[in-house]
Amino acid sequence: MGWPVLFRCGALLTALGFSLVGSYLFLRLAGEGSLNAFDLLRCLLVAISGFWLVWGSAAAVLGVFRLKPKATPSVAPLSGRTAILVPIYNEDPVATFSRIAAMNRSLIAEGQAEHFHFAVLSDTQAMECAAQEAVWFDRLLQEPQSEGRIFYRRRERNIGRKAGNIEDFIAHSGGAYDYALILDADSLMEGATIVAMMRRMEEDPELGLLQTVPRIINARTVFGRSIQFAASYLSPTFARGAALMQGREGPYWGHNAIVRMRAFAASCGLPELSGTPPFGGHILSHDYVEAALLSRAGWKVEVDPWLQGSYEEGPENLIEYAKRDRRWCQGNLQHGRLLAAPGLKVWSRFTFIQGIMAYLASPLWLALLITSIVAGVMPEQPPVLAGLGVPLVEVWALGIAVAAILVLPKMLILIRGALDGENRRFGGTPLALLSVLGEIALSTVLAPTMLLLQTRAVAQVVLGLDGGWPPTGRGQNWVGVSEAFRASWWIVALATLALGGTLAFAPAVAVWVAPAMLPAMVAPLLISATSRPSDRNLPLPFRTEIEITPPPVLVEQRAILSAWAIPGIPLETESPLLPLRTASHVPA
Repeated sequence: MGWPVLFRCGALLTALGFSLVGSYLFLRLAGEGSLNAFDLLRCLLVAISGFWLVWGSAAAVLGVFRLKPKATPSVAPLSGRTAILVPIYNEDPVATFSRIAAMNRSLIAEGQAEHFHFAVLSDTQAMECAAQEAVWFDRLLQEPQSEGRIFYRRRERNIGRKAGNIEDFIAHSGGAYDYALILDADSLMEGATIVAMMRRMEEDPELGLLQTVPRIINARTVFGRSIQFAASYLSPTFARGAALMQGREGPYWGHNAIVRMRAFAASCGLPELSGTPPFGGHILSHDYVEAALLSRAGWKVEVDPWLQGSYEEGPENLIEYAKRDRRWCQGNLQHGRLLAAPGLKVWSRFTFIQGIMAYLASPLWLALLITSIVAGVMPEQPPVLAGLGVPLVEVWALGIAVAAILVLPKMLILIRGALDGENRRFGGTPLALLSVLGEIALSTVLAPTMLLLQTRAVAQVVLGLDGGWPPTGRGQNWVGVSEAFRASWWIVALATLALGGTLAFAPAVAVWVAPAMLPAMVAPLLISATSRPSDRNLPLPFRTEIEITPPPVLVEQRAILSAWAIPGIPLETESPLLPLRTASHVPA
């Protein structure tokens, strides 16, 4: 039994133990004087929800106590060739191509550019956007050493979406490369990081995929910067703990990862699920499946949470977050059909279950809240304690327990940061503490709205509604109150109805229901307020080391973006007749 298995068993037993103890105490409190089927149902909801809550926090606790491994930097020369794949779909070509230019310059500075080619894989369907891509690709070809190293092709039909886009490249051009670094349109990586990842692949012939933990950059809004801070300050610790349990059966998140071309081509052909979407058709969350298929074929799939220099952008408001989350929800629930797929590793199947439960958790928590409210007004329930129904005390006690489980890992991360000096990169321990408390407060006040959004997403999938793959909205994306109300009026209505009904039929219950319902009732105001930009130059919460000391590749990308915006550079994007490059521009 290896260390990953021991860590998995330890975390599972811990989560199971806490959930059993919590459900036992809940059952004793709920069944004071009598016990019925309704109490057993609520106890089951507590056990399931509590297990996954503790399981998620266990990874962070493990990560806090994990020491950074001592590694000897390799200086072995590179011998292979890597294709850096940039799939795009109706993206801003100026921003996307400026990132490619910055990464190319960074690789040139490393003296390793000849080992790396860039391939822009366009699935763009909007002709105006496709015309802009053609113009700006011409501008990209003016970058140093671009000839024979930077390519572009656009598919007329985006069969299979992103996974199909990459599969098309591998089928037609994959034989020309040893490895593929798969990015998103908003990905940005240091040349040194890219070189280090390729070197790792060459030094370990069993390594099929190496995943980085991307930091979020360029956030301007309160919502975006809170996610940016969490990704930079909290997520690496969670990833370190998870990596201990994952071992050689780690994750793939679909971008900012390098794969061995031979392994990926031989192992990762995705099936098209029988039936119609949302449960049939092309697999949306393809990355989890591809990691499982690599593991099934015997390849190592690893995540390196210590590897720096990997970046991406995140959603700047809750509406964009929910739109992306809806796609992930549908993709993860599709995995239920793959749980019994032949040959998969046990951990891969468990990873599918984790992904499914990441979305089922919201309706389960909502069901627990609803059943606890109903229990508080049922006449056959036990008499009140201190004027309040016993079931309502359960809800409050449960809320405190949940808060403690969620907050403890973040406080441990803060303490470790104070001890090892990590907090200095985030403005010092006082500012890091302020940021952690701000992240906790913001996530708490947005939690009811996000819970209802995820519950709606699950309900839509269960009812057979296909969410598709809508284009990602990047950039500022400030949301006005009227727009926010159009997107969340139903949340306001449900919360108002729930709190109003409680006040009418069980006033004593309202004091326990209000903390969840009041934030939901003002969801439009929260969505709009958190989408407003904040000034990165002020010592506000959520400051990250990237804002304090921007990495070289980000400085370079901003300089390129600024230079490309200088008057005099032709922007012939208004012509719908500009020629479009095809797959022939990618080496076969």
